[in-house]
Amino acid sequence: MKLEIKDLYAGIDGKAIIKGANLSMKEGEVHVIMGPNGSGKTTLAKTIFGYPSVKVTQGDVLVDGKSILGLTTDKRAALGLFLGFQYPVEIEGVGFVNFLRASKEAVSQSQANMKELMKDIKVWSGELKMDDSIIGRALNKGLSGGEKKKAEILQMILQRPKIAILDEPDSGLDIDAIKVVAENINKAIEETGVGMLVITHYNRILSYMHPQHVHIMVNGKIVADGSKELIEKLEKEGYESFDHR
Repeated sequence: MKLEIKDLYAGIDGKAIIKGANLSMKEGEVHVIMGPNGSGKTTLAKTIFGYPSVKVTQGDVLVDGKSILGLTTDKRAALGLFLGFQYPVEIEGVGFVNFLRASKEAVSQSQANMKELMKDIKVWSGELKMDDSIIGRALNKGLSGGEKKKAEILQMILQRPKIAILDEPDSGLDIDAIKVVAENINKAIEETGVGMLVITHYNRILSYMHPQHVHIMVNGKIVADGSKELIEKLEKEGYESFDHR
């Protein structure tokens, strides 16, 4: 799979947020977008997934050369896209395991083998150092911010997308949890070949990962592209050195 963002302009409630963004990535690649608050990172992720609140005014989002702007969010997911939310929500009355089964079946368009699914849930929840009680809970109910992020990583691993976009997977995590989540993201990449686009403010989680492509986003645009050395420049000079408005 190839995901392309071409000369994209988009906004919310009439306010322009994405102002000519361009990015291209393929399945199996690891990309990172870094940028200050308000730079448009989360809005870019929402645009890729067709949030109704985001209005595209120019440009396109393509999967394997075909525009997906006319597709609903579930259809985009069925193509092999996955979004990890910045703030996962609690949903009372929806069992965690039932949610994992339903999401897997919706994407694969086939009935899940519950025996195999439960085996995978137990294996990967163990790898993520998640409490066993999560299996009997409602979706994200009573979980800390870090536990919710781990639950999303588990969902991603079970869903086996072709390209996953993780919006600040390190937020709400302590130092130990960041390492656990990063290690399991790396394991998912190695075992499934998923392409990964990680959106973050800081270098914490990236110190455990090996991104091939780093993009700096400022004021709605990708203003710099490079390798991991770009992160070192950012650490020394800050985002202001990339802001050429």
